[in-house]
Amino acid sequence: MNAMKQALLATYYYGSLPFRQWSNAQAARAGNAPVMVLFYHRVADDRPNDWTLSTKQFERQLNWLLPRFDLVSLEEAQARIRAGANARPAVSITFDDGYADNCRFALPLLIRHRVPCTYFVSVHNVSTGKPFPHDAAEAQPPRPNSIDELKTLADHNVEIGSHTRNHVDLGRVADPARIHDEVVAAGHDLAKLLGRPVRYFAFPYGLRENLNRQAFDLAQEAGYVGVCSAYGGYNFPGDDAFHLRRIHGDSQWVRWKNWLAVDPRKVRGRQRGER
Repeated sequence: MNAMKQALLATYYYGSLPFRQWSNAQAARAGNAPVMVLFYHRVADDRPNDWTLSTKQFERQLNWLLPRFDLVSLEEAQARIRAGANARPAVSITFDDGYADNCRFALPLLIRHRVPCTYFVSVHNVSTGKPFPHDAAEAQPPRPNSIDELKTLADHNVEIGSHTRNHVDLGRVADPARIHDEVVAAGHDLAKLLGRPVRYFAFPYGLRENLNRQAFDLAQEAGYVGVCSAYGGYNFPGDDAFHLRRIHGDSQWVRWKNWLAVDPRKVRGRQRGER
């Protein structure tokens, strides 16, 4: 975000904040407080790229969240959505891909604060150690998590979810057999490697054009209890609790807070119950 856009957003955010605080309080009293799901990729201080957040930024975001929201698991998030009423805004934290660097700072920090987390991994990469497709061109690509690391995380109550087998854009896949392999078979294989159930699935890339109706249906038929997208969006009580919309853990502080403080423009533009 350039300096002009950042200044304009800051003006909008701080100027609308009193109204938002009043509106959010009214929504909470009416049992319509949102359930927001954040997603991150890699938290590290070396080799930064578009999907890396620094350790300082991540800790700052967590410290801002802790006194303001109920930090809940995806399971609890879904329960609040299904209940049709939620009296306090809630946030669930997730990660995509499966970067080993997250075990150095971000995940230990969440575990220390007893903050629930769902960790979506691409099965081929974590089982072979090969870099993710979007990192392959780097001279020293970041290492994916190992299966042993994932087992240790699971032992500390981090929920491990599936992020396809090969980090594929399912919006561009039409072959039913391949969709089944990336969504269903990959989840089964991950469960065998971990020795525990895999209950959640997240679409790679996760924008509207990267979603796939057949993949949604297969995920539900296969027994996943929830599927995550990543195009930005709020979940409100009474919405479809199977499809969880997520907000990016943005490195731009004002833009990130603008989402979490419930931007009324984004609420007006949402399509309730959309898949």
